Amino acid sequence: MAEFRIIKAINQALSDAMTEDTSVVIFGEDVARPGGAFTATRGLQEAFPGRVLDTPISEQAITGAAVGAALSGLRPVVEIMFMDFITLAMDQLVNQAAKVRFMSGGQVSVPMVLRTPHGGTQNAGPQHSQCLEAWLAHIPGLIVICPATPSDTYGLLRAAITNPNPVVFVENKALYGVKGNMPDDLAEITAEIGKARIARSGQDITIVTYGAMLYRSLEAAEQLAGNGIEAEVIDLRTLQPWDKAAVLESISRTHRAVVVHEAVTAFGIGAEIAATLVDEGFDELDSPVIRVGADFTPSPFAPQLEAAFLPQTDDIIAAVRKVLVRGFNDG
Repeated sequence: MAEFRIIKAINQALSDAMTEDTSVVIFGEDVARPGGAFTATRGLQEAFPGRVLDTPISEQAITGAAVGAALSGLRPVVEIMFMDFITLAMDQLVNQAAKVRFMSGGQVSVPMVLRTPHGGTQNAGPQHSQCLEAWLAHIPGLIVICPATPSDTYGLLRAAITNPNPVVFVENKALYGVKGNMPDDLAEITAEIGKARIARSGQDITIVTYGAMLYRSLEAAEQLAGNGIEAEVIDLRTLQPWDKAAVLESISRTHRAVVVHEAVTAFGIGAEIAATLVDEGFDELDSPVIRVGADFTPSPFAPQLEAAFLPQTDDIIAAVRKVLVRGFNDG
């Protein structure tokens, strides 16, 4: 076994993909000689001359070029430096990349990956901390992935690059330094798009989460276990398509659920999951599903305000306790 940080797992996945497939190319702002804003592409320009390219500062142009490259037979992996800037690329993602296969009757595909970091905890303020994955998961034709461990990051990025459809690969920048063990033979890592995993088993309540909130959910579960409450924690890993079957199977055993994400609570991934559980799993539920997410406000700069804005371990614990004592007939 070898220890990898998530940022190294990304770099290794890109390197291995480029080694195996000469159609894989990388471009974006500062991804070549500088190695990207967070060093994810460091060393790749030297290893693969002519296949790692810097671009002008234009997210729309970067994404549009990726769509064109994919249609021309390449497998581009592009980087948008912060997810906040994906707003400038939405036309190319939503109206072009996501629609080509449908509009061509399945004759043409767009095998591109757009990597982008989201999330807070770095006091970067309202224009560099947003979690906008719910926008993208709403669009038919796009795959949205958000891993939380080095092994899943490596495996799912490799799967994204080989997928024939456009994939938005969301990385939480606060997790880039997270360490984890990976097999010496990375080919042993298997990660399937659309499959969740049980990160912690339990029988009293299901906590559904992804990204950075996986670790806070696991921390909450450990604290709850000290009081005799065993929470099952499910790491979605893929947000579109999400593993509905795995979550429904879990609540068939626990009969209660809390959904946790870093994005603002309103109109988020958690709302879709909660609605689905009530619609398709109602007979298994003994209590309403509660969502835990960020407050409905732009992300603050000040560390104390950002901490208050983002969901914390205590918020998850409070939500679990509320669900455990509350039934559908309660006020």
